[in-house]
Amino acid sequence: MVAFTLVAALTAAATGSLTFREARTGVLQQSQDTVIKLLRDKVDGLSVVIDVPPAQDGLEAFAVEVASLDPTGAWRVLVAYGALRATSTPNDPFPELTPALREAVSSRTATVFQRVRSGDHTALVVGMPVTYDTAAGAGATASGVQVYLTVPQITEAAYVDALVDAAERATVPALALAVLLALLAARGVLRPVRALRRATRSIAEGKLDTRLAVHGSDELADLSHTFNETAAALEESVAGLRGMEARARRFAADVSHELRTPLAAMAAVTDVLDEDAARLDPDTATAVRLISQETVKLARLVDDLMEISRFDAGAAVAHLDEIDLAESLCRTLAARAWTDLVETDLPPPDVLRGRVDPRRLDVVVANLVGNALRHGARPVRLRLRERQDGSERGEATEVRIAVIEVLDSGPGIPETVLPHVFERFYKSDAARTRTEGSGLGLAIAAENVRVHGGAVRAANRPEGGAVFTVEIPLRPDRPRPEESRP
Repeated sequence: MVAFTLVAALTAAATGSLTFREARTGVLQQSQDTVIKLLRDKVDGLSVVIDVPPAQDGLEAFAVEVASLDPTGAWRVLVAYGALRATSTPNDPFPELTPALREAVSSRTATVFQRVRSGDHTALVVGMPVTYDTAAGAGATASGVQVYLTVPQITEAAYVDALVDAAERATVPALALAVLLALLAARGVLRPVRALRRATRSIAEGKLDTRLAVHGSDELADLSHTFNETAAALEESVAGLRGMEARARRFAADVSHELRTPLAAMAAVTDVLDEDAARLDPDTATAVRLISQETVKLARLVDDLMEISRFDAGAAVAHLDEIDLAESLCRTLAARAWTDLVETDLPPPDVLRGRVDPRRLDVVVANLVGNALRHGARPVRLRLRERQDGSERGEATEVRIAVIEVLDSGPGIPETVLPHVFERFYKSDAARTRTEGSGLGLAIAAENVRVHGGAVRAANRPEGGAVFTVEIPLRPDRPRPEESRP
């Protein structure tokens, strides 16, 4: 719109300037031609009665006679012959006469003119030598008498001012019309562009059924049609992928669910066999113990797959309860006989309390500590602390965040592995096909942290070893009855 307006303004200015120049030249040319014709006719009529060489009174009469041609009395005439000078107005210094004009009249036999500034207006100064035709057509001969006429161009200036006013008055409507046309043109172009922008945002927000209305057959219409085709293809592809993902989740859930019953029976059988393994021959006892171990691993894998399927289906919710976090971490270690294997740095009892899901917190800590014991090196340390955070979320009150850190003294995690440690079934060593865990422990821990609205990350310590950090925002404690009373 700005470019359109600038072009319109420049066009209007250029057109106005050219029109003004041509009109001004026409007005001045017409006035000039009229004055010169009248002067020439009058001088031609009087030149036959003037004596050469003329007397002073003859020059004065000649000047007055020429000036009388204008009934308004605006003409001022100067007649010169050598050193003699006579003006139509007594004692007129004739300041408009320039040396250049006098030189041109003296050296030529043609009529010359010049426009000069006189006070607050311009004046037309005309110079004409009085000539006589020689015999046999040999040309004109100067008599030595020179006639100068000055005419104020006040009327012409008024015409020119009127042209300027008319141009100025016409420029404003022209610019207004240009702006209006620019707005209409911009609206016609930008309306489909804005619609395309809104549709693109809708697609980015997941509304894949968004389509554009196609009008016309110009380039924007082609763009809208292409966008609709792309959106339709994208919707179809995403729908297919979502269907495949849903079928894969349902398959994993169904398989896990169907395996639980036979695995329970197998676990019961292996328990019985484990009790009798000591009375069996060595080979049979080894086979029994192997079957028992694999059954336990398979049962753990099925439980992990069931848990992952609940996360994928969006069925995992946090059942919050107000607990002492330090005591909960101690119970996690004690339940797995890790109390003597893990060093702890925990706050005193009842110092750090918050509303979390105790079961999911237990899963998170157990997976991280178990991973450190299996793949790291002792000593393994478990630390718990609290920090206040309000600036990052822009909240008026600070948010209490529980920070849980699990540190080991092993070789650390390779830099190429760090971005993938929380991926499902990811193995840092491709050749290591068999592991004690299911390959889902860290992924399940990360999902449980996200259910709490927190975050988990892995890194290497400068002094050696890996560190897993869990940050869980703590909901405000429920007020006790005595605290809610006035």
